[in-house]
Amino acid sequence: MGMDRAGLAGEQMMLRAASRAPYLEKSEEIALAVRWKEQHDEAALDRIATAHMRLVIAMAVKFRRYGLPLGDLIQEGHVGLLEAAARFDPERDVRFSTYATWWIRASMQDYILRNWSIVRGGTSSAQKSLFFNLRRMRARLAQGGGPLGGAAAYHEISLALGVSEADVAMMDMRLSVPDTSLNAPLNEDGDTGERMDLLVSEDPLPDELVGEAIDVERRTHWLRDALGVLNARELQIIEERRLTEEGATLEELGTSLGISKERVRQIETRAMEKLRSALVKQNAFLAA
Repeated sequence: MGMDRAGLAGEQMMLRAASRAPYLEKSEEIALAVRWKEQHDEAALDRIATAHMRLVIAMAVKFRRYGLPLGDLIQEGHVGLLEAAARFDPERDVRFSTYATWWIRASMQDYILRNWSIVRGGTSSAQKSLFFNLRRMRARLAQGGGPLGGAAAYHEISLALGVSEADVAMMDMRLSVPDTSLNAPLNEDGDTGERMDLLVSEDPLPDELVGEAIDVERRTHWLRDALGVLNARELQIIEERRLTEEGATLEELGTSLGISKERVRQIETRAMEKLRSALVKQNAFLAA
């Protein structure tokens, strides 16, 4: 609670100091800017910044609708103001307030985008424009009798702001739905678990899937090499008996090969022994 009072007192002091700061005439403003640019006079830079804190505060008030603390917005705007003061070129025929407005606004907008939601939004210029202008565009459509929502409104807004309709729809959803913690209870009683519980998957973990895929590939490679020790008849019997989804019967193979089913069984047994021996040798070689 004490920190809240301290923060409020600091904010009030900042507002009072800004209200008492004298305005600068254009000639005085240029002279201070020249002193900073040529002599790096910190006092001149401070006077320029102090004289324009009213501009920072006025802009911060406009951004309060995003629900962030006014003091934080003012501090971010002050950072933008100092950046503008450091970059201002007095040789250009433009007032400092006009130049600084862009830097102050950009600094506050970046702060809002970083802190407005736990879900990070797009940071491109088009996405920023969409974030800060979507509500205004919808209000303008309503005043002009245009569509209030849905595909028709998204289409007009996308054309006006130069973004896709899908981006407009996604941003509209983000601005309409508040963030929800995954640790929030599923119901008011809190006795049925948290939202996080709904995300639990029974599927294997990614590392398990990768490990299984590697093992399958390795076993396939071993088997392919081991099959090389079999002659043509042994290979045919093993493939049709063991390596197909519906293995052929001894009788079916005997008929196709023109031998008895008992002979097929004998050949299969001998082939399996040869495969086991080949696989044992492979593993012994790899272990060595």
